[in-house]
Formats: sequence, structure tokens, C-alpha cells
Amino acid sequence: MTDIRFHEMPGGRRIAFRHHEGAGPTLVFLPGYMSDMDGGKATALFDWAKRHGRACLLLDYSGCGRSDGGFADGTLSKWREEVLALIEAQVDGDVVVIGSSMGGWLMLLVGLSLGERLAGLIGIAAAPDFTDWGYDAGQKAQMEAGETVFEDNPYGPEPTPTHAGFFVDGQAQRLLGADIAIDAPVRLLHGQRDADVPWEISQRLADALRSDAVQVSFVKDGDHRLSRPQDIALLLRTVDGLLQDRETA
Repeated sequence: MTDIRFHEMPGGRRIAFRHHEGAGPTLVFLPGYMSDMDGGKATALFDWAKRHGRACLLLDYSGCGRSDGGFADGTLSKWREEVLALIEAQVDGDVVVIGSSMGGWLMLLVGLSLGERLAGLIGIAAAPDFTDWGYDAGQKAQMEAGETVFEDNPYGPEPTPTHAGFFVDGQAQRLLGADIAIDAPVRLLHGQRDADVPWEISQRLADALRSDAVQVSFVKDGDHRLSRPQDIALLLRTVDGLLQDRETA
């Protein structure tokens, strides 16, 4: 990809991004845990935006993809700071934030920070609060003691680490236990054969959101990634529908 650019954060770490200028609101895609902007959903969204003259922003969190830093140093707070800095530097006008898995938790934190600039949210197997419901008591005790927890990784040969810093920060960023003060339209997609994030999490999220403009779509045979051609087609229809609803409102 020859259109990769870099944004320098205070302190000097460089955050890799791709930005296509076009009609707004700008679509901002937030990948999942240990993922980056080269993933199938992010690439499909960016290509769709280019074909339809829509503005779109992709990025790699620090410690991921082409961005500087170590993954072990990553936290939701740090990555939220990076996303907001890129939006501030690159985007004029309103934003629709699209988050996959952990990115669906981060999209809520970003959305809360954007205020009136938030034009909508689209979650794909959104995983808010997974530091709370995603680990057993023993694993939590390990991370509270400063240890790293390693789990089997169904998507690659190396185990998936959760570092203590990420866990502690995540526990401080939990959202599902209270009203989530977002009033923008929200669309949630979730596969009911998701082995990583229970589909009930999307229902809990829908109930917690203050917005009444929330729609939840379950894919009965869908897995966690929702990256099959039919799943990506559903995502793009959802994006287009949210934009069309906004423009005709």
C-alpha cells in the first residue's frame, strides 16, 4: 500500500494511517485486539469508500501493524488518545466510528469523547468490558499481580497475551454497568456462533446505550470475525444504510 502515512504523537511515536478524502461523515475503522488496518473488513470498507466517494480513515494502534511501539505497552486509554489525535489532525466534520471486537469497545470510548461530532457507531462483534467477562478469577488475579495471561489463539500459531497494564486499564474503562451517554444512531452486527464474544454482549450493549436509534442484527451462522463475503456485504449495506438514513433525515 503506497498510501500509508504517519502521524507523530507527543513523545515521538508514529501512528500509521490511511486516509481517503471524500464526502462525509468520515468512516473511521477501529480493528480488534492484535489486529491492524490490513484486515479484510478494514480493507473492504476503505475500498468501498473510495468507490463511492466517501471519506474513510484507517489506522494501526501503537504496537500494531506499521505503527511504532510495543504491543505490551498498549492500553485502551492510549489507543483512544491515538484515534482522537488522528481524527483531530485529519478529519473535518462529523465521524462514523466502526469497531470490530475490541475495536467495538474502543469505538464507544472514542464516541463518548467526540460529542456532537459523532454521527453514528457500527459495532462488529463488539466486545465492551471483555477484561471483566472474558477471564476467570484465576486469570484476573494473575493480571492484578502484574503477570501476563496467555491463551490459545485460534487465528495463529502464537498464544494471545493479555498484559497486566491492558487489563488494569480495561477494568477502569468498563461501560456496561451504567447508562452509556451516546445519542447517535448505532448498528450492531454479531454472529450467533461467535466463540470469542457471546452474542448476548451486543444485546447488553443495546440496552445500555442511551440512544433509541439502535438496531441489532444477528447472523445465525456467523462466527466472531464476520469476514466471509456475505458478512462483509452485510457490513457495507449497514454502513450505506446508516449514511443514507442520516442524509434523508
